[in-house]
Amino acid sequence: MFSRLFAPRATAHAHCDLPCGVYDPAQARIEAESVKATQEKYQANEDPHFRARAIIIKEQRAEAVKHHISVLWSDYFKAPHFEKYPQLHQLINDTLKAASATKASTDPATGQALLDLIAEVDKIFWETKQA
Repeated sequence: MFSRLFAPRATAHAHCDLPCGVYDPAQARIEAESVKATQEKYQANEDPHFRARAIIIKEQRAEAVKHHISVLWSDYFKAPHFEKYPQLHQLINDTLKAASATKASTDPATGQALLDLIAEVDKIFWETKQA
């Protein structure tokens, strides 16, 4: 009796965990822009205390990039996306590795490389939203 009382009356199907519009690579891009800006500020300042704080901030922002990209990979992109874009798994992996590389470097070139990869993810993301 209780199982019938509490049984769902309808089943909803969606391609993502929540209604569309909650996922966006812009979050990763903004964090990556912060990584690169922090790397540039680090290079322009010789104060060891400033540099120590810059490294902490850079690493936190790089970790946030990894989080946002991982969420896109695990929660937004689905099998049909990976079929249409066979390079997507490798692109996501490369993007995550690039975010890790920025944690190990104060060279703004690593920040730019990360931004370039996020731009590729962004392009595919918006193509999937048009479908």
